[in-house]
Formats: sequence, structure tokens, C-alpha cells
Amino acid sequence: MTNEHARTPVTKAVVPAAGLGTRFLPATKATPKEMLPVVDKPAIQYVVEEAASAGLSDILMVTGRNKRALEDHFDRAYELEELLTRKGDHDRLRRVQESVQLANMHYVRQGDPKGLGHAVSVAEQHVAGQPFAVLLGDDLIDPRDPLLARMIEVQQELGGSVVALMEVDPAQIHLYGCAAVKPNGFGEDVFQVTDLVEKPDTADAPSNYAVIGRYVLDPTVFDVLRETPPGRGGEIQLTDALRELATRDENSGGPVYGVLFKGRRYDTGDRADYLRAIVRLAAERDDLGPEFRTWLRQFVAVEMQG
Repeated sequence: MTNEHARTPVTKAVVPAAGLGTRFLPATKATPKEMLPVVDKPAIQYVVEEAASAGLSDILMVTGRNKRALEDHFDRAYELEELLTRKGDHDRLRRVQESVQLANMHYVRQGDPKGLGHAVSVAEQHVAGQPFAVLLGDDLIDPRDPLLARMIEVQQELGGSVVALMEVDPAQIHLYGCAAVKPNGFGEDVFQVTDLVEKPDTADAPSNYAVIGRYVLDPTVFDVLRETPPGRGGEIQLTDALRELATRDENSGGPVYGVLFKGRRYDTGDRADYLRAIVRLAAERDDLGPEFRTWLRQFVAVEMQG
């Protein structure tokens, strides 16, 4: 793998979306967890909008059984559009059509749910030897904090692969992949990753830098994933493959860099954080915020009195 190859422009994104969403049962019994609404848009649309805003016009969604609603959401809805046109409801028509116009969408099924590393590996043919982004649907990044664009910038300048890092309370690090890092000199927010551990015990964690759900990967990761045995939970872990790449130089697919993110992130994979995300985003909306914030203050005041 040459440095020239690593500088190939990043135009493709992979969005793993095959999970069963068991933490949200029974809501996800028949509805994909990615389609749960965050205010008035499904969570997955925020992710696709983020990719499109970063210039990624080609998006592959890795799905599974009972995920047809994802494809339908990013497809035309002719009957609905015709109805809204006849009613003259141009605002809702625009919002319905937005999801169709975001990017060129493609879909592939993961088959057996063997972990994030396996989900990424099924994208190999679509990626076609180019560096690519991976966006996890449970992490919503506020559009005012262009994390993905910064990660692409770092990858284009330095090559290799790039992961997103966030400082967390040490007591919470066992919930994440964890990175050991050293200064890189490219910027205050950029580090070189020297080691990665998937969900370590607090006492064994090399840092409190958690890996969150954004990656820009060198295509060499596919070669490594083919040789990566099942890890934690009996699944093929992307963290394990990146750990191998972190030991390599730029001529063999490495190294791995981390971009430290200090912006606004909404975790929709946890029920309590999902509710907090809805409250935060609704409170900041021009059309909903003023009335909603007034009600929220009144609600909190009553609860505090009780």
C-alpha cells in the first residue's frame, strides 16, 4: 500500500445498520432502530446528512433482515409527494424530498451479525480500494461541529486511518474502545494512536480517550479484517483490526491517527441519552424551541417543588 494510494480522495461512506436494537424493544420489534424519530427525522437521516455535508456523495448502508424501511425512507414516495403537491403543502413536500436528494444510496445485507468488523468487511467490493468513512448510526454529531470533515482533512494530509476520540469519565471507558496515544504535531486535536483496546476494564484502560462512531479508513483494513479472529463477545472487532494497522507505517496501510472531538454529540443508542438528544435538539429548533423551552422550564420547576 503506497502513500499515493492513501491520498485518493474520500468520496464513499459506509453506514452499518444491521443491529437489532434490543435496548429499545418492543419499539424495535418491527421498526429498525435507525428509524426511531429524533424530533421529526429518523436518526439515520442525521447520519446521512452528516456524510453528505462532508462531501461524501456515495453511501453504502449495511443492513439486515427487517430493514426495508431504511431503503424506503431514502427512496421516492410518489403517492405522498403527489398528495402534498395537490394540497399545496410545499414545506412538508420539501422535507419529504430532502432524504432522497442527499446522496447516492446503496444497500448490502450483512448476513450473519458477526460484529462491526464483519459489517465493515462486507463493504469491500463497493469501496473498491479507496479510503472511506464509516459512520455509526447511534452517534449523532451536531452539524455545527464538522468532525467528519476534519477527519477527512487529516487523512488526506497524513494518510493511514483516522478515528474519532472523545475524553470520557474513566468510570465510563469500559463502554467504549479505548486508545493509547502520543502527540503527532499536526494539530492540538490530532494524535497518533499507539494501541487500541475494546471495552477495557477501568483499571486496564490505557487512557480515557474513547473511540466514538466515526472512522476514515485505509482500504488495507479489509486485508487485516480477513485475518482478524473473533474478539470480545465472539465478534470480529474493528478495534482489533485498527490495533494492527496502528503498528504499521504508511507503506503498509498504517498508521492510525485520532482526532479529539470536543463538540456536541448525541448518543441515540441508549434510551436515556436518546431522550436527552430529543430534548436538546427540539429546544434548539427555531420552530419548536421557544414554546418547548417555556414548557420545559415549567415542567422542571414543578418537578423540583415535588
